[in-house]
Amino acid sequence: MAAAPAAVKEYTFVWEGTDRKGQRVKGQSVGPSESMIKTQLRKQGVNPLKVRRQSSLFAAGRKRKIESGDIAIFSRQMATMMTSGVPLVQALEIVGRGHDNPSMGEMILAIKASIEGGSSFAESLAKFPLHFDELFVNLVDAGEKSGALETLLDKVATYKEKTEAIKKKVKKALTYPTAVMVIAFVVTAILLVFVVPQFEDLFKSFGADLPAFTVMVVNLSKWMQAYWWMVAGILGGGGFFLVNLHKRSANFRRLLDRVMLKVPVVGDILYKSAVARFARTLSTMFAAGVPLVEAMDSVAKAAGNIVFTEAIMAMRDQVATGQQLQLTMQQAGIFPNMAVQMVAIGEESGALDQMCAKVADFYEAEVDNLVDALSSLMEPMIMAVLGILVGGLVVAMYLPIFKLGQVVG
Repeated sequence: MAAAPAAVKEYTFVWEGTDRKGQRVKGQSVGPSESMIKTQLRKQGVNPLKVRRQSSLFAAGRKRKIESGDIAIFSRQMATMMTSGVPLVQALEIVGRGHDNPSMGEMILAIKASIEGGSSFAESLAKFPLHFDELFVNLVDAGEKSGALETLLDKVATYKEKTEAIKKKVKKALTYPTAVMVIAFVVTAILLVFVVPQFEDLFKSFGADLPAFTVMVVNLSKWMQAYWWMVAGILGGGGFFLVNLHKRSANFRRLLDRVMLKVPVVGDILYKSAVARFARTLSTMFAAGVPLVEAMDSVAKAAGNIVFTEAIMAMRDQVATGQQLQLTMQQAGIFPNMAVQMVAIGEESGALDQMCAKVADFYEAEVDNLVDALSSLMEPMIMAVLGILVGGLVVAMYLPIFKLGQVVG
């Protein structure tokens, strides 16, 4: 029996060249040798000027985690190529070979190989559930079955871009308060541990009683110097415990999500972003022809807040018994009246996807405005908090000097 031929080892090559219009282009390609890469480039209409093999160490350093933003960009690239008439397998080849994230490129090429092996596009995507959720797979599956894959990919791309944009806005809103707390704590700790002790040595030479405020700050400084490890341990251990509790306990997540919805300004942002995600997801699924009851599963998972998720799952059960969606939204008691009325109009007119899209547009704009307002509010607040902390410590340190000056005078 003849021995199986040895697999040809492939490497990553970085290249530069010019296209048919004479414009300079560059990218990455995978192949067994430099000459083979040059041949591939010439077939694609690229005149290779410089081709070099990328070292494995450099390639490993460039490798990074696949982010949700990478999936959004992939969706738009595929939608654009297929709308332009590029076949699916060729589009995956082009996107996979040229991606600047090697991890993402490897996954795309694995999807391409799966399709070449006989699987459908949706089935190939479903093999990577961490990156392609049920909603994404269902929409692609609907597009393949209806023969309108490029149209559905365009809807998926728009949906991913909109949801990514609103996620970034919510993260931005949550970053500011966190930044204030962290900066305030770090600055205060540095002053207490390194600056106050210098003044303490000076105060000992006075041989007089210190003001109560100064004594309090000096004692706090001594405590911080002696037990800083305890503070660090409590903060680190507490953060680790809360993160793990959030992952494992649905009751804790429910409580946290309910509390966050009631926090001034930030709660309003989270609430309106959840309504926007609900409307955007429902609009996308309904426009793709996915039945309402089936669509509600994906809508619930995309809500981003366990309070909304549980309410939407209860709504799904009611819709399955024949109730109108707008009635179930009223009974849930968490949706704004405008959203309920717009959905009611959509159901009556047979344009539910369009009405939900308008609701999503409105609340996405609201979130954008709230985030901008929070940003404007937090900038002076950061200055005020830091001013009070630093100013308070400075006053505490200089009070004995002022007192000594008055005595001498």
